Amino acid sequence: MATEYGHGYGNWGGSEVIEERRHRLPAGLRAPFEARSWGELAYVLLSLPIAIVMFTYAVTMVSLGAGLLVTFLGIPVLAAALAGCRAFGMLERTRARGLLGVTVADPEPLRMKRSGAVAWMGAVLRSGTSWRHLLYAFLHFPWAVFAFSVALSLWVTGWAMLTYPLWFWVFPMWAGQGGLQLYGDDSHSVYLDNPFEITVTAGIGLLFTLATPWIVRALTMVDRLLVQGLLGPSRLATRVVELESDRGAVVDTAAADLRRIERDLHDGAQARLVALAMDLGLAKEKLTEDPDAAARMVDEAHGEVKTALQELRDLARGIHPAVLTDRGLDAALSAVASRCAVPVQVDVDLPARPVPAIEGIAYFTVSELLQNISKHARAGRATVDVWRVDDRLMLQVMDDGVGGAEASGGSGLAGLAERLDAVDGILVVDSPQGGPTRVTAELPWRMK
Repeated sequence: MATEYGHGYGNWGGSEVIEERRHRLPAGLRAPFEARSWGELAYVLLSLPIAIVMFTYAVTMVSLGAGLLVTFLGIPVLAAALAGCRAFGMLERTRARGLLGVTVADPEPLRMKRSGAVAWMGAVLRSGTSWRHLLYAFLHFPWAVFAFSVALSLWVTGWAMLTYPLWFWVFPMWAGQGGLQLYGDDSHSVYLDNPFEITVTAGIGLLFTLATPWIVRALTMVDRLLVQGLLGPSRLATRVVELESDRGAVVDTAAADLRRIERDLHDGAQARLVALAMDLGLAKEKLTEDPDAAARMVDEAHGEVKTALQELRDLARGIHPAVLTDRGLDAALSAVASRCAVPVQVDVDLPARPVPAIEGIAYFTVSELLQNISKHARAGRATVDVWRVDDRLMLQVMDDGVGGAEASGGSGLAGLAERLDAVDGILVVDSPQGGPTRVTAELPWRMK
């Protein structure tokens, strides 16, 4: 079954080339004026009051709950503390999404076997997500204080020094001194009051102003890690969701393959065998009346039998080729390459054979890519390389065709990528317009 790379090989997935809007100013000069920089500054400034409230709530409630554990009130107070931290976590995820552009999925919900307050408290206390939210409340507070102090100091200092030429007149007019005092003691004082000093001050302020957005961005990287690591779903929960999705993809693929086999049998070999049975019945009736006509009908039926057998062989090869079972990937891929419309060089370098499931997926991956090269690539030649790197089985199919392939939604390559992802595989497509095209697949290496 061939999988098209899109609506034509030159545009696998129908994507259009989008040119980036070019800025006249380099990134270093426009950073202080970008919405992203102001959003990150707002995030850091808001972090301090929110962290203070969250930290105070967590310390108070946990201390109170721990002190009351000698009574029956300690468990409900601790559960309320963890539930409150989960509510703060929802606020933090929303804030990170709005100001930092970080999308963190909601953690897994509480799992309660039965309803009721007791079951809810037990679920909250057993949930690892709840304790990770509490840990976030403790860790985020000192970091928020540090980030707030650094960001606000740098930002205010930079803009104040940069705009000093606009407001230095305040000192001689209202403060009775020449300018901003840089140094002073009982004997003498140094003021930034002449044009040179004012210009240097503005220049230093410009450096601070240009550097501050990048420093704030570096500070928010820690916030991103904290939010993603402590307020999102756990790795185990994420892995369970991935496996459930992969299981759905495998079931859908298997169902589609069964429908294809049923359709091929019904429309191909079965229909041909039904016609063959009717022809043989007619030949049997004419055997005594017109032996010559009966012989011709039997001869035609013999040809139909050969055709039906060939269709069944092709169908069986599409399900699982015998050469793959008997001789492995090298021989099976060589057989596929021999049927390709363009010359194909096959190089298989494997120390041993992987399990049949991985071997079959590798075979059908290469087979589909070669069929698409035959139909869409307009290539002069192609190569297939298969090798092993550590615990990964690597496949690479290259051609010198027109290129433009993308594993975008709705394309054949997207479906192939989903199949590989179902077994923890990866599909990478490198296909610039005009070619060449390089499709690399990784599969887990599993020995028999």
